[in-house]
Amino acid sequence: MNTLLEVSGVSVSFDGFKAINNLSIQIAEPELRAVIGPNGAGKTTFMDIVTGKTKPDEGRVVWGEKSISLIGMNESQIAQQGIGRKFQKPTVFEAQTVRENIVLALKNPRGPLDVLFRRGANDQEDRVRAISDEIGLTEALDQTSGALSHGQKQWLEIGMLLAQDPRLLLVDEPAAGMTPSEREHTTALLVRAAKTRAVVVVEHDMEFIQRLNCKVTVLHQGSMLAEGSLDHVTQNQDVIDVYLGR
Repeated sequence: MNTLLEVSGVSVSFDGFKAINNLSIQIAEPELRAVIGPNGAGKTTFMDIVTGKTKPDEGRVVWGEKSISLIGMNESQIAQQGIGRKFQKPTVFEAQTVRENIVLALKNPRGPLDVLFRRGANDQEDRVRAISDEIGLTEALDQTSGALSHGQKQWLEIGMLLAQDPRLLLVDEPAAGMTPSEREHTTALLVRAAKTRAVVVVEHDMEFIQRLNCKVTVLHQGSMLAEGSLDHVTQNQDVIDVYLGR
């Protein structure tokens, strides 16, 4: 497995508060990784730094085989490198159907000549079908997205990110507000997605993390506190003190 993303010695302060403090994390490709930690541990800021929303005060964020620095790039340039992010609240186009949402998200928009010669229509339909199968919404392709359940909207948004074929997918609290069966489906979806790319899941929910059965990075006060399997980190005394002892 090759290192896809390397965050090293990164710090960032807001009004004198160190949100991230000399943080170093490496993510491989493919890999499923969970990032956990109490509120204020720096989980969201970590994602903001990787996606270019927040510029670090110091440190390096290096991407891909060519070791490209992400720090000088804006959010859309970073997205074009193949980094997709799913926020906690799903943002789908509610008036559009599931199919239309996926089509809007597909990478490589068709040019006017393709439309003229009807090239790519079958290819596009195949890709839409492959994504809807992947997220479990093939039966709902012609439904308007606003009519979907909370869990289904989350899957559609993951599908829209997969349509862009990212190499790294950052997913913020995917299990929040889901029914037990939706959570199970979400687990399976993320585990499958991580077979061909890097998927980083930021989550509070220990039971959900346990289902993911992957390497866990624990953040505390903007630094890495522990890393390893869930069993390994939950037996770490520092983790017990800050996280489980609350």
